[in-house]
Amino acid sequence: MIREWRRFTRYPRREAAALTALVFAIGIGVLLDALLPWPLKLIIDHVLPGRPLPEIAGSLVPGADRAAPTALLAWLAGGLLLIFVLSQTVLLLRGWLLAGVNARMKYALGAELFAHLQSLSLLYHRRRGKGDLIRRVTTDTDCVPTLFTGGLLGAFTSVVTLVLLFAIMWSLDRALTVVALLVATPMAALIRVFGRRMSAQAYRHQEAEGALWSTAEQSLTALPLVQAFGREKHEESRFRRTAAHSVRAYLSTIAAQLQFKAGVDGSEALGVALIMGLGGMRVLEGAISVGTLIVFLSYLAVLYSPLKSLAYLSVTLATAAAGARRVMEVLECREMVRDEAGARDVAPPRGGRTGSVAFENVSFGYQPGRPVLRNIDFKAAPGEVTALVGPSGAGKSTLVSLVPRLFDPWEGRILIDGQDIRKATLSSVRAKVSMVLQDSLLLPISLAENIAYARPEATRDEILGAAAAARVDEFASDLPMGYDTVIGERGRTLSGGQRQRIAIARALLKNAPILILDEPSSALDTGTEHLVMAALQRLMAGRTTFIIAHRLSTLRHADRILVLEDGAIVESGTERELLRAGGLYRRLHRIQYPDALDRTAKERGLAVS
Repeated sequence: MIREWRRFTRYPRREAAALTALVFAIGIGVLLDALLPWPLKLIIDHVLPGRPLPEIAGSLVPGADRAAPTALLAWLAGGLLLIFVLSQTVLLLRGWLLAGVNARMKYALGAELFAHLQSLSLLYHRRRGKGDLIRRVTTDTDCVPTLFTGGLLGAFTSVVTLVLLFAIMWSLDRALTVVALLVATPMAALIRVFGRRMSAQAYRHQEAEGALWSTAEQSLTALPLVQAFGREKHEESRFRRTAAHSVRAYLSTIAAQLQFKAGVDGSEALGVALIMGLGGMRVLEGAISVGTLIVFLSYLAVLYSPLKSLAYLSVTLATAAAGARRVMEVLECREMVRDEAGARDVAPPRGGRTGSVAFENVSFGYQPGRPVLRNIDFKAAPGEVTALVGPSGAGKSTLVSLVPRLFDPWEGRILIDGQDIRKATLSSVRAKVSMVLQDSLLLPISLAENIAYARPEATRDEILGAAAAARVDEFASDLPMGYDTVIGERGRTLSGGQRQRIAIARALLKNAPILILDEPSSALDTGTEHLVMAALQRLMAGRTTFIIAHRLSTLRHADRILVLEDGAIVESGTERELLRAGGLYRRLHRIQYPDALDRTAKERGLAVS
């Protein structure tokens, strides 16, 4: 735990100025709290019995030795009011400073955690619930302000208060002060008994809350599917079960904290009872005055507040430790695709066209011992169109995802323009690649901003030019605010064809030499597919293109077709060559176009089988 907290110390260091002001305000507040009972003591011990005020108090009241009791009462009441006003002013200042420091530290850690999550591989994100990760970023990052301001700064405030009050109470009555401090002994025993238990329970509760967030996120994301199959009751039941588990974890945490609180409050009550009894006896003996006892009892309430804070520090640390543990689980994860030491940008080849891609004996999988790709070896020349076909699960999408380094291969290497992409900077590799996927991912921002997402510095004319080339202008004018219309979450307010044309415009605007088309038209109707394919032809011109499509009609103009089965390339060639070979591609073609294949075979004199 100390190792984890050491990593977080840079956040309070950034807030050094605000924390210094906060410490100063705390000191002033403690002094004012120490002064608050004294006007009442002076009234009881001096004004009411008609005794003169002590020298220090008398010097603060003009003509105190000649003033009437009513005037002294007015002065002391006014002094009490002034102390209260100053105390509340300092309290407000402390609250404002504390809120600012806490918010800045929390969101600084949240930003670091969010940045780290973005650097982690897609493989990591596939295994983790998005709701749980969101909770770690937005809620568990409270651990830093909880520790440093709620815990350590709170402990500092408590210690300063205790030292000051101890000095004052010791000067009032040593015997009562010793009795008052004896209450710390059972409090220390309670910390030892409940500390570890409260930490473990707090972690379990936060884990359960993370699972609850993930359940809600999964169900709401899949809401169209849930409603289409009438599974609302099932999802509600699943949410209720997860929520019930979270409630049980929460109640276990609260039970431990309440037992701890009951013990602490009981210790405090015991201390107050002892002081009232012993203090009353000392008043009867004439050892102390009534005013002194009242001041002592007032200080006792203030004294036990920092003692309780120190006792509750274990609860604070337990809560912070649980959140810190969940944050560190992410920050210490190294499942990422990142730049190697000495990585260089991918440089364009001298005297040749950019965009060549080569796979050299590449193998890869998502789980150890279960390869998805085996010994993939081929080259794609600049401007060449390479099509990937094969049964579902053959590894087509996995293969193209290795080109922009969404994953790194287990074995072998991938080269762009002759350079191993593992030795190149990640930014330069991805700058070479554009992607158009089956499910075009759009953000809830304006249409123009979605097009410019891959190249934010693009001018308005460049955005409109790419939109026109992708035929986005055909429907953009019908939107309420044209290109400035904010589209819905994930682009659900648009049709599939419209979303694809926006994705094509985005790829056109990026103008990368390598293009990946992963089933870009499989979910579209025939009419929409024709529009999208026309836009894709413009996009593919002059670019090294990898295209995955189950509709084999879209692959006829490919320079080469790679046929994958069980993660390996089993055939390679043009469509004519593959049909003549009579292998897997011919069988897939026959399934989709049995009549067309029979006619083609007869025309070309091929055997039909």
